[in-house]
Amino acid sequence: MACLQQFSQFAHHQQNEAQTRTAIQKTTSQSWIPERSSFLDEMIRLEGRGDEIPRGTCSCKGKEPLLYRCQDCFGVEMVCRACILQRHVHNPLHRVEEWCSTFFVRVSLKLLGLRIQLGHNPGETCYNPEPAAGDDFVVIDVHGIHEIGLDFCGCETAQIHYKQLIRARWFPATTLNPQTAATFALMEFFHLLTFESKVSAYKFYHSIARQTDNTGTTPIRDRYSAFMRMVRQWRHLKMLKRAGRGHDPSGMDATSAGECAVLCPACPHPGKNLPEGWEDASHDIRWKYALFLVIDANFRLKRKLVSSDNVDPSLNAGSCYFVKENAYKQYLSERGCEPREKSSCVSHNAVNMADTKSLRGLAATGVGTVDCVRHDMKLPNGVGDLQKGERYLNMDYLVFSVMAGFAVVVFNLSYDIACQWHKKLWPRMASMPPRLHLTDRDNKIIRFFVPKFHLNAHVQSCQTAFSFNFGKNIGRTDGEAPERGWANINRVVSSTKEMGPGTRRDTLDDHFSDWNWKKVTMLGQRMLRKVKEASRRAKLHREELNELQRSIPASSLSVWKSEIEAWEDDSTQPNPFESRLAEKEAVDLQAGVDVSLHADISPSLLIASGIDLQDQQRCLAADISALGQHATDIQKTKIFNQSNALQRRLDTWAQIQVLYMPAVAPIRTMEDACRSEGTAALKPESFQLRLPSQLAPHLPCNQQLHECEWELRYAQAHDTLNDVRQHIRLFTHLNTFRTVNVWGQRASTRAHTALDLAVEKKRASKAKYDAARDALTALAPLLGKFGWTDIMRPLGWTDMRPMGDFIQGQSEGTRDIPWIWKTPGVLQDNDEGLQDCLRIEWCKARAREARWSEELLLLLEEMQRVLMFLTWQGPWWSGLALARHFERLADSEGSRAYANRQSALQETMAEKFRQCWAIVPAVVAAELDDDGTLDIADTNSTMLTIEGPPPLVAED
Repeated sequence: MACLQQFSQFAHHQQNEAQTRTAIQKTTSQSWIPERSSFLDEMIRLEGRGDEIPRGTCSCKGKEPLLYRCQDCFGVEMVCRACILQRHVHNPLHRVEEWCSTFFVRVSLKLLGLRIQLGHNPGETCYNPEPAAGDDFVVIDVHGIHEIGLDFCGCETAQIHYKQLIRARWFPATTLNPQTAATFALMEFFHLLTFESKVSAYKFYHSIARQTDNTGTTPIRDRYSAFMRMVRQWRHLKMLKRAGRGHDPSGMDATSAGECAVLCPACPHPGKNLPEGWEDASHDIRWKYALFLVIDANFRLKRKLVSSDNVDPSLNAGSCYFVKENAYKQYLSERGCEPREKSSCVSHNAVNMADTKSLRGLAATGVGTVDCVRHDMKLPNGVGDLQKGERYLNMDYLVFSVMAGFAVVVFNLSYDIACQWHKKLWPRMASMPPRLHLTDRDNKIIRFFVPKFHLNAHVQSCQTAFSFNFGKNIGRTDGEAPERGWANINRVVSSTKEMGPGTRRDTLDDHFSDWNWKKVTMLGQRMLRKVKEASRRAKLHREELNELQRSIPASSLSVWKSEIEAWEDDSTQPNPFESRLAEKEAVDLQAGVDVSLHADISPSLLIASGIDLQDQQRCLAADISALGQHATDIQKTKIFNQSNALQRRLDTWAQIQVLYMPAVAPIRTMEDACRSEGTAALKPESFQLRLPSQLAPHLPCNQQLHECEWELRYAQAHDTLNDVRQHIRLFTHLNTFRTVNVWGQRASTRAHTALDLAVEKKRASKAKYDAARDALTALAPLLGKFGWTDIMRPLGWTDMRPMGDFIQGQSEGTRDIPWIWKTPGVLQDNDEGLQDCLRIEWCKARAREARWSEELLLLLEEMQRVLMFLTWQGPWWSGLALARHFERLADSEGSRAYANRQSALQETMAEKFRQCWAIVPAVVAAELDDDGTLDIADTNSTMLTIEGPPPLVAED
């Protein structure tokens, strides 16, 4: 209730803010409309000389006419030719206009006589100027594409031409006789713009060309190919610069694999952000030093079969996120013919369809990645091309490439097919290159999980064994980090799929680095928000668990606690999150009291299958009812196939039913005889299952079947009531959202469709509950069950409403709360089936409390690691300032300046995070128990230390 109330208050606050913003925008727009004519007049006025018309002489007192003005200088002052050239010695790429008696026309500074001299300060004279080849030089700038008059310096101390351009902050297109360059301002602008908007180089260049001339009347020099080449080189050099490779005495050729990647400071990095002796810590502490990895593939990042690695090699060559291509392809070619093991869990497309991906016209069908799942960052050497779907061969190589680079002890791996992929992982590792083998594997702890969103597609056993919700020492990790990142990178697909192999890998490396860097800069606010939520949620679920435990006998709690702790330490122990009905039958089988009459179908499985078939009959009947009189052939065919499939399942089930319920056989024979005499064939949705609850009281039926159906029906009724409550809340939320936020016919139609679907879900849940209750009503006299009707009441439509809703004739003072929200006596019921459900619910409640408590501890540990990493990286950069020796003072100073600036940046970020997290101790302390400690005894023996490291101490 408290959570719903807080959510309601937050939603109301957001709605008020949105209404206020809308009102301000509306008022601002309305006040502008009367003035738009004045705005237009002023803009048109700028097409002429304006206030400069009366002025007859230039400010230099010269006799030349006032014909020129600059679009990029401040103001609209008219000057003479000599002044316009003098003023633009320092701004040679400004756009100048000339007055031709009736209007302004664009004129080039080169045509006016401006010469740009490199190798000297602006305005200085070179004694041996060397004009660019053919006096033809083009500079691409933010304002446009400029043809300029350029002179290189030819003095004795002059540098080679491309160095003269770079020192003027112009990036040359070639190293020999350059005739094209791009300003650093343009390269930096495009670099950031392509990160944020994912604009392609083609569109950006042509936008610059149109800014130069948008009429098509003036020819523009085509430098697109040169621009593409400069962009690629710029990206590569910026990557090397930011990784400190320009400060390494061994040179750029000594760059190791993955060294240029932007590291996640919150992940464990031994020697950088882990305490001394971390590897010797006890198991109660070591789990906090685990590395969380997630494996995924993106099949939208294809590459067409253009160019080759020989023609277009990668400049990064494995130094960033993509693995080194030569070694990767050699490994794939040596083992590419090995067959894939088919999935035994469910029909995973990643496994079963790995060999069916279309290769037509493609060199890569996508990319596989290994990410940091807790902080959503790409990891060094964790990306590689997929040649034919998501094969184990590719993914194994990427996973071990990442794991080999982390000297940690505990790994938590998330993969949507982890249940199948992990089975023969170590035999597969043995056949990989020795450099990818994990050292000291026996002392490492490696656990496997399935991402939360993908988990429901797995069989029931996988849903508990590989669940992030139930695994110990995992926190609130969801395993879905790559899915959030794909939305960002997928916008470059249209441009990267046409690139050569090397250019594409370098481009994606660059985008991955920017993604990581943005994540690093946002760690302060992001982790603070998570700590606040984890603190609140941990307290909330702790209180809920304590309230639930007060209603459960201590003896039961002791047994359940022992069972779940045993399973958490050893997954081969009985799973406490699964029902024990099947386990009870296994015990009976061992004791020699088994009553199963079929080799594969036990009594409980027979009844459970019958209940499931009954649900399918209701669904089919609903689909047929919704078909309408004018159904298409496709719709009719779909219903026909569903009916046939259901009929086959019914026939199989009925044959086995006769073994356990012989009394049904004569009834089936009589029904078949009636149909053979001319009665229409029985439709599958109308087939009478004759479950024990549907038999007449005088017909014989095994008592165990009655008990089994009672337990399953009781559990079904409880689950269905939960579904009813969820569907009521869903309908209420959708209806409120539609009322407040939806306008227009199209959006309203979609909203009504969603509401209709929610109503159908409520109706289906009610029908399911009614069927379960009818069965309970029939079975109760046979089994001597009493008191259950106080819990499982008849469900009417007036009961299916939110707690605060009224029905006709009620008001705020007279309204009641529907019984479904206040069901009494659930915890006091001693029914075996209910106790089984209660045990599972207690285990889940305990898991929720434990995960949130672990999440809080993990976040506090990650905050410490972030500060330690930044504290380590600052001195690391300071050390690089003097690592390399330069002969010239200017080179040495530049190297020291950049290293010192990076060191100061790390210190600044660390201080910013400290200030941001200064309130963390108070936030956590506010959610502690009365005795000042966080109750996490059920998860581990480590108690939360509020003081923590120095960065997290609250200042007075």
